[in-house]
Order: sequence, then structure tokens, then C-alpha cells
Amino acid sequence: VQLVESGGGSGKTGGSMRPACVTPGYTYGADWMAWFPQAPGKAREGVAIIERVGSRDYAEAVKGRFTSSQDSAKNTLYLRMNSLKHEDTSMYYCAASSSPLETTSARLMARSYDYWGQGTQVTVSS
Repeated sequence: VQLVESGGGSGKTGGSMRPACVTPGYTYGADWMAWFPQAPGKAREGVAIIERVGSRDYAEAVKGRFTSSQDSAKNTLYLRMNSLKHEDTSMYYCAASSSPLETTSARLMARSYDYWGQGTQVTVSS
């Protein structure tokens, strides 16, 4: 299973970006998919999760600013990032889990996920 992120780059504070994650040859049979930013020296912490049937949840730090969505016909997951902040600067990884994650905390944990992309860098500056 291959996950391929794109759409990162440089953005400005207060602006928007929309990384994408393509999953060629992989259906949304995974129960959960998620976005994990990782800054240098820090652990991956989930910020946006989306269920196979479409329910979503977010970490408190990004609620109201980030929105995850999916285009099943294109096998693509998106992360709309609005009102960008300096602290959003990270490598953003998408991940998929085939496990029925029962709680939000489990869904936001990197170890709950089986498949990972290579990441796309998001850098936010003034």
C-alpha cells in the first residue's frame, strides 16, 4: 500500500494551503485515515482524522482551522489548512489504519496506523 502526499510548500501566516494524499490502488477500506504533522525533533501527533464512512475529528489545536476531506473517486485525501500559523510548520504525513479505532485519542496516535506516506513539507512564514 502506497500513500503519496503532495501540495506542501511555503505559505504565509493567515493564509491557506491544501496538502493532498493519493492512495493509488488502495481503497478507502481502511477504517481511518489521518494527517500527522512532525516538526524536527518532535513526535508525530495526529491533527485530522477521517473515517471510511466520512465522520471526522480534529485535534484541539486545529479545530476551526483545518478541515479534512476525501474524494473517493480519485482515492485522494485532502487537508485544508486555513489561518496558517508559524507553528503549523512541519512535515505532514498521511496515514491509514485498518483497525477499528474506538476513541479519538487512539485515532490521533501514530502507532494506531499501519500505512504511511513519505510526507510533504509545509513551511509558514510571515
